[in-house]
Formats: sequence, structure tokens, C-alpha cells
Amino acid sequence: QVQLQESGPGLVKPSQTLSLTCTVSGGLIAMTGYYYSWIRQPPGKGLKWMGAIAYNGTAYYSPSLKSRTSISRDTSKNQFFLQLTSVTPEDTAVYYCARARIPSLGRDYWGQGTQVTVSS
Repeated sequence: QVQLQESGPGLVKPSQTLSLTCTVSGGLIAMTGYYYSWIRQPPGKGLKWMGAIAYNGTAYYSPSLKSRTSISRDTSKNQFFLQLTSVTPEDTAVYYCARARIPSLGRDYWGQGTQVTVSS
């Protein structure tokens, strides 16, 4: 069974950097054929894909967030990370990590999500 778990601070101040970790168990993030995503859901809104990192370490980003987003990984710990800089209250959301299959990109496993609030 593949499990994903998000972790990081639940409160971030405006202009600071939001940093989250996704810890994966039951599957290797470096294994061919998979793609690991960050998705967020602001209050009252739908899910929004932010970006992802593939098994080979290549990162991909939503065009609307690319300038502020960095996704990286530590294969020795089977973790991948999200950094979102210069945050504002509009970045308040539940943040999820999820695994997707290549080439379909269908998501098969999700973390439970973690609430991040941007407020002074």
C-alpha cells in the first residue's frame, strides 16, 4: 500500500516562504513510471494542480505559479518538497501531495492534506 503524508507549518506570514514535505511509503519516488504532484484547494474553491516532480527528477509547474514555486526531492528519504515564495493570503489552502501514473497521469494515491494559512 502506497501512503503519502504532508507535513510542514500550518501558519505562514505574508511575504515568507511556504515549505512542505511529502513523505512517501510503499513506493519509491525514483521508480520509473510515476510522477508526484502538489495540489491545493483554497476555501470554497476547486482543486488546483501546482506542479510535480517525475521519477527522473524533472520538475513541472503550473504556469500561473511557476515564478514562485520550486519542487525538489530527496530520494534517500523518499521525500519530495514544495516551496512557494512571497506568499499572500490568497495562498491559504489545503495542500495535498499525490502520486500519478505515466503516461495517463491518473492519480492513484493521495495524502490526507494539510491546512496552510497565510496570515500576519
